[in-house]
Amino acid sequence: MSGYKCKFLALLWAVCSIATLTAHAVSKASLKEQAWDLLRAGVDDEKVPHRATAVRVLSLLPGEAEARTLAAKALQDQKPEVRAAGAWALGQLRATSTIPQLKKLLADKEPSVVLAVANALLQMKEKSAYDVYYEILTGQRKGSKGLVQEQMDTLKDPKKIAMLGFEEGIGFIPFAGLGYTAVKTLVKDDSSPVRAAAAKVLGDDPDPDIDNTLLDVAINDKSEIVRVAALEAIARRNHPAMIGKVAPILNDDSDPVKYTAAAAILRLANRKNVKADKKSPATSN
Repeated sequence: MSGYKCKFLALLWAVCSIATLTAHAVSKASLKEQAWDLLRAGVDDEKVPHRATAVRVLSLLPGEAEARTLAAKALQDQKPEVRAAGAWALGQLRATSTIPQLKKLLADKEPSVVLAVANALLQMKEKSAYDVYYEILTGQRKGSKGLVQEQMDTLKDPKKIAMLGFEEGIGFIPFAGLGYTAVKTLVKDDSSPVRAAAAKVLGDDPDPDIDNTLLDVAINDKSEIVRVAALEAIARRNHPAMIGKVAPILNDDSDPVKYTAAAAILRLANRKNVKADKKSPATSN
């Protein structure tokens, strides 16, 4: 083979390689934008469950400024489910810049929102959060301000507290973070919350084969909350190789599932989140 031909083939190979890498970069960027568009639409959806779920899964995106902005916006929502989801997400994101906004919501008339805010403030080591827990425990106010009577009537009932934790994902029970639709699902399927909790635990399993197990569950399980939990576990395992495998779930028929898939893709596409997670204290659920 002549020297000229060798140089030509080398040049051709280089051009093809550059084209392939460029196409891959464009594809990845396009997928991330698709995921963001899906979440943006979700937080503005007219259906309350859709908004709440889209806001809650923003908690999977530490280090993303837009995630903090969207979650903070949810604090102004007319529906308590969405406000509570926003507080939950901000707590998980350790969005300390939103502490003043969160403190204002301690006066919210909905106990679920107050508890979610207290949990968020506690995640950010804000001492004012302890005032709420003190009042729940003792039934007495600490300082000049306290909960309104309607809040106290709810928070004095242990069963109601457990239900609020279950619905709003505020850390009262192991699988609280699954979201507020879990209670309705529990009526139809007793095993789903327990299986969902197991899926979240498997997110910390060092066995590399667990990735495919969680993916299979995320795609094929009949329970929506189990599939959501599996996707959250995949996201927290921080294995970018899973991005392409999760991508088809963006077209899932379930809005909560595809919103979670979108957040998972964004998290996996940004490996710097791994370092941020290692520096963050463990969450309560």
